[in-house]
Amino acid sequence: MISQRIRGMTLIEVMVAITILATVSVVVFSGFDQTMRNKAHIEEQSDRAHIIRVALERMTSEISQAYVSMHLNPSPALQTVQTCFIGGRGGRGHRLDFTSFSHRRLYRDAHESDQNELSYFMMDHPEEPNTRVLVRREQNRVDEDPQTGGNLQILVEDVIGFEVEYLDAATGEWTDTWDTREMTHQPNRLPVQVKLLLTVPEEHADRGERTYVSRAQPMITWALNHAIYNN
Repeated sequence: MISQRIRGMTLIEVMVAITILATVSVVVFSGFDQTMRNKAHIEEQSDRAHIIRVALERMTSEISQAYVSMHLNPSPALQTVQTCFIGGRGGRGHRLDFTSFSHRRLYRDAHESDQNELSYFMMDHPEEPNTRVLVRREQNRVDEDPQTGGNLQILVEDVIGFEVEYLDAATGEWTDTWDTREMTHQPNRLPVQVKLLLTVPEEHADRGERTYVSRAQPMITWALNHAIYNN
């Protein structure tokens, strides 16, 4: 009877097999890792775009409910309420201050109305001085100074620019300033359209920047006047 030897793998063959297996594993893992990174990147871009769209939609809705009133106490010392619509450049970029009917009560039976003071402007991030943010200021009561007070809320982080333009019905032209307080500007009237331009950087520096644009149409373009005429 002829015996046959069972030939095993040599050490070199084992090492070659392990090397091939390791190489294949690295290639597969690299492809999977890159896929997961691309997925995370796309989700991050989508989330940021969603935040920007929601912020612009909120601003558009609130601007559409802006108003000014002609009713003031004749005595300056007794003027406790002052409405306005003021737009122009301030600090880091454009700034818009106005009174609106867009306040929402968060608590039942709260002693608050639907009137409020609102502002939109850019400022340095409170925790990252080299980063700018778009901020919303709200005070749930209109007082004698509609440009100060209230609480600040960050709408969009890492912002490059914020610009606001106003369409004047009297001239048919766009302007970057508006002031309902001054007789030489636009007393007692609001623009028929407001254009919002928000510029943010792309995630990768080599891709530059992107500008989002939205428009709002104030529903009340003339100052409220509830004067009662006696016959």
